[in-house]
Amino acid sequence: MLVPLVILRLIWSCLRNPDYWSRWPERFGYCPGLDEARPVLWIHAVSVGEAHAARPLIARLLNEYPHCQVLVTTMTPTGARTVRQSFMDAVSHRYIPYDLPGAVRRFLERIRPRLCLVMETELWPNLFHGCRSRAIPVVLANARMSEKSRRGYACLPGLVRSTLADVSLIAARGRPDADRFLGLGAEAERIVVTGNLKFDIRIPRSLIEQAESLRRDLSVNRPVWIAASTHEGEEKPVLDAFFRVLARHKDCLLIIAPRHPERFGAVADLCIRAGARTARRSRGVAEFAAVQVLVLDTLGELPLYYAASDIAFVGGSLVPTGGHNMLEPASLGVPVITGPHVCNFSEISDQLKRSGAAWTVADSRELADTVCELLGDANLRHQAGESGKRLVEENRGGIDRLMHSLQPYLSQGATFGAGGI
Repeated sequence: MLVPLVILRLIWSCLRNPDYWSRWPERFGYCPGLDEARPVLWIHAVSVGEAHAARPLIARLLNEYPHCQVLVTTMTPTGARTVRQSFMDAVSHRYIPYDLPGAVRRFLERIRPRLCLVMETELWPNLFHGCRSRAIPVVLANARMSEKSRRGYACLPGLVRSTLADVSLIAARGRPDADRFLGLGAEAERIVVTGNLKFDIRIPRSLIEQAESLRRDLSVNRPVWIAASTHEGEEKPVLDAFFRVLARHKDCLLIIAPRHPERFGAVADLCIRAGARTARRSRGVAEFAAVQVLVLDTLGELPLYYAASDIAFVGGSLVPTGGHNMLEPASLGVPVITGPHVCNFSEISDQLKRSGAAWTVADSRELADTVCELLGDANLRHQAGESGKRLVEENRGGIDRLMHSLQPYLSQGATFGAGGI
């Protein structure tokens, strides 16, 4: 009965982002199979954030289980591009099917995975049930459950409880997440706290060298701040803050990196209408000195531009979206600013603020004041950046704990529920 609505939603997504037109059949389970001679380790990462979080896990699986093939599924085209950019041909990619019985059956018959690893919190009743019926272990890796999400899932207690019963292991990010899963009906013996994989960031030396070169292009002495992963409704207050900052730092450069590619053009137009001298990264910049706002409308370059900035505002937080990953700029030694809506990263936000690496602002005026404070105090920026890097370093190790917990499921002949902890 829901299939027509699913198709309408897919058409709507295609109109907003043409990349959704490609590989339609995979959405309904009609996907190419893989090499039947090699076991398939399947990781699902719904979009960009989850794909980034999965990188250390994917790298470990490729290194430690070379006899297996790794499949990564995503829901969004941007997630697919992130997977390709990170691992090229080392992994296979498919779009995950919609959670319809027929689509799930076709997908599982073609892929035949030994193990299903779902990043963070993606609960798919038909998919999980299909895996259990085929003795395919399902593991929620880096599993998070915010209080807001818990309240939403609690509205469907029977469905959620039965879905969690089909999960072999929940590797929770932290104790609060584990407790919320318990409250929703998950079995205690199937929950383990492994820590947040997002702390296992490794910054390649080449990135730092590229950032130093980029910063020379931007101007070493020019103040630069970035507003990253912004959502609709955030760019205007960010621009308002920028003009306030500009009154005190007249040569300031703002980099805006919208979260969704389909909004790149609209954000650039908004900046131009606001009166800022605007350039788009994808079209090249002949002279950065003439630019006030640079719209980062390319994919895969955000870490580079974080590293080349003095301050990072992380979006999805001035509007009630739940925030985005603040650890990436923190790991690069960049002070972090967010809005108040960070329910998806509340624990990380609290840790960063307690360590003196991050600030929370309520509106454009507070954003401007905080940016000005940081731009005016090099020692404060340095101390905040060092605190952020130290926090990330001290909390690494989640990938080691997760890999240890996965051993029973990665061994030959593993079946559903093996090695429950």
